[in-house]
Amino acid sequence: MNPFFKQVYDIVERIPYGKVISYGEIARLLGRPRAAREVGWAMRNCPDKLPWQRVVMADGRITGGVYAEIRQAILESEDVPFLPDGRVDMTKCRWLDSKIGAVTKRKIKENRHCEEQSDAAIQTQHFNK
Repeated sequence: MNPFFKQVYDIVERIPYGKVISYGEIARLLGRPRAAREVGWAMRNCPDKLPWQRVVMADGRITGGVYAEIRQAILESEDVPFLPDGRVDMTKCRWLDSKIGAVTKRKIKENRHCEEQSDAAIQTQHFNK
């Protein structure tokens, strides 16, 4: 499995009942603020057991093509509030857990450290040929 997708799924798994998060917020939690579309790709392949319906656009719009109506119905059954124009009311149900942010930031630092070590090893091997 793609490591980034796994990180996305780890966050999605923690979204509580009645709360939502945007693709961009997940990307920011993972230290990749410009990766909202990549989060979207991960969500297209999201395991069924995860609360996939709880990930929406930043403005509360629901995506999902043919699944948009199903997603909205599930969110409504979770008492997620909607605005008159059909968007999720992000001010009332946005979920950002500082614990996950702190844990994720620590993981990102660890991953960057490992990547830097790997890059240094690759450069050393390349220059020592």
